[in-house]
Amino acid sequence: MDLKRKAAMVVLTLAVAFACGQFVQYGTGFGPRLASLPPEADPTPRAIVPLAADSVEVIATPVEAPSAPRLPDQAMLPAPADLPIAIPLPAEPAALPPLTAEAPAITSLDCPVQLDVTAQPDAMLGVTMLAPCHANQRVVLRHAGLAFTGKTSATGGLFLTIPGLQADAEVSVLFADGDTAEGRTRLPDMADTRRFAVQWMADDMFQLHAFENGADYGTPGHISAADPQRPAAGVPTRGGFLSPLGDASVDLPMLAEVYTFPKSADVPVSVAIEAAVTEATCNRDLLGETLVSVAGKVTVTDLTVAMPGCDALGDYLVLNNLLPEMNIATAN
Repeated sequence: MDLKRKAAMVVLTLAVAFACGQFVQYGTGFGPRLASLPPEADPTPRAIVPLAADSVEVIATPVEAPSAPRLPDQAMLPAPADLPIAIPLPAEPAALPPLTAEAPAITSLDCPVQLDVTAQPDAMLGVTMLAPCHANQRVVLRHAGLAFTGKTSATGGLFLTIPGLQADAEVSVLFADGDTAEGRTRLPDMADTRRFAVQWMADDMFQLHAFENGADYGTPGHISAADPQRPAAGVPTRGGFLSPLGDASVDLPMLAEVYTFPKSADVPVSVAIEAAVTEATCNRDLLGETLVSVAGKVTVTDLTVAMPGCDALGDYLVLNNLLPEMNIATAN
């Protein structure tokens, strides 16, 4: 009995020890705790009793390897309609100006006009104008009652020579938009200069003829637009000369012709104005002005000529002796 009792206690002790070891290994997960046994506990069995293989049931608890955290299944997510999603919209860009927008208007302060007037020999005025904002434009030039049209170049330039009529010479330029420019100078040799001019507009055309030393048409001393006798640069003048003025290519042209007398008052001179009878001038009145400048003093006189009927096409009206008095004659 004692022997069987001891054997049963040994088997019970071993079973308890085995069960504790399984609990320590699998139950807590913190590792074996053999070091915590009391020092007097001796785990070595004092007697070994063989047991049948099926007398001890070993239960192994599987331990799953740690895995990465799973994301929520798509089915678990709320439907897009259930989520109040606030997506910020990009700010609207500033509106760009249209490609066809007009450029800002250029004022006279942005684009000034430069007008220079200088004195030249024979009491002539040199006019130089730079107007880059007035390119290819019709302009009207004025000086002492004289008025005629000009046209600026593609760069807004204008270069002219004008017979002076006053000693204190002022030249003004009028542009189509109403802008004006002025320049002035003094002509020291105006005191011994005499000039006669005729001016008109558009189809009211006149022709100025001067006859020096008793000359006749087509002979030496006959001066007109066909033979103006303009002096060469640097060569002193001996006789008179003619200066045609105005640009006839612009709209509503204003034209003039100015005759400068010889310096010597001893040279006899007569002046005549002609008006051709054409389809543009027949059967109506021609309007113009005459200007006389003596030693810088200017006299302006209106000129009105009644033209004959259109059956006189090809004829000329001739106004003779304009300096002392005005007479009208018809020449065929």
